[in-house]
Amino acid sequence: MSATRIDPAELGAASGYANGMLAPAGARLLFVAGQVAWDAEHRIVSDGFVEQFERALANVLTVVRAAGGAPTDVVRLTLYVADRVRYQESLKEVGDAYRRLMGKHFPAMTLVEVAALLDEGALVEIEGTAALPPAAS
Repeated sequence: MSATRIDPAELGAASGYANGMLAPAGARLLFVAGQVAWDAEHRIVSDGFVEQFERALANVLTVVRAAGGAPTDVVRLTLYVADRVRYQESLKEVGDAYRRLMGKHFPAMTLVEVAALLDEGALVEIEGTAALPPAAS
């Protein structure tokens, strides 16, 4: 049971994301709150952008796995960055970190530059939605 990628030809080729993801009938939707690069004691793990990106995404996947899902169940990610230029300058390394955690699964994604994030020292925050298989009866 997996979501179907929706990429209409009229929008051109999507690269590194899907234009849409259609959750299969009967899927349970999991909404993951924004995750920053916290450890279990709520300390930011690094002041490096790539390290923060990787930890924030890993934290999202920790929630997905705790609900019985896998990275391929993620249908949407929203990335909030405090510095779009820093994101763009780190794009290759961010892509490497992404593929380490998500493989070649590219859900619908949005990137938003914000003036600041709530957690001091946070450079990136990621929230997600996953379409999980139905619960076992």
